[in-house]
Amino acid sequence: MTPRLLTLPNLITIVRALLIPVIAYTLAQRKFGIALLLFALCALGDLLDGFLARRWDQRTRFGAIADPLADKLTMLTVTLMLAAEGLLPSWLAAAVIARDVIIVFGAVAFHFLIHEYEMAPTRLSKLNTALEFGVLTGVLVDAAGIIEMTAGLEPAYAALTCTVLASGLNYVWSWGRRAAKARGADAEQIKR
Repeated sequence: MTPRLLTLPNLITIVRALLIPVIAYTLAQRKFGIALLLFALCALGDLLDGFLARRWDQRTRFGAIADPLADKLTMLTVTLMLAAEGLLPSWLAAAVIARDVIIVFGAVAFHFLIHEYEMAPTRLSKLNTALEFGVLTGVLVDAAGIIEMTAGLEPAYAALTCTVLASGLNYVWSWGRRAAKARGADAEQIKR
């Protein structure tokens, strides 16, 4: 990791974070086309900052924390705003948010109570994020009047619900295994 803070990938992440309240405002004003454009820019920025950080070997501790935080806050904001507008089922928004809360609190608890923990998304979690992005994009496309998406959203809601549950349970199971392993190692050291 590079010690420099001001790298292009970090600046892209900062811009993405600064766009979050703008996205919230455009959604509150029901300017769904603009919100869709900004949401897409954040998604492209997420791909670009990660690619550049790896390509130019500019991974930083700040980026490792700020990038996933900007992702979560963007998705959370859009999810909450669309649910508040009645455009996304509230049960689905609650499931998505509950999963993220469990993951964040689980990671923090593991880090402080058991052992230092580096967040690394699983394939299942990446699939969940892609589906979440697809669902939110579909809802925005529909709300903006670009393409009628209503019929296609129901199966997408079902698929997202499955990945929300599966990836959330996968994280909990993974932490449980790691905690048991760490406690077993601690017990072994005490015996010696």
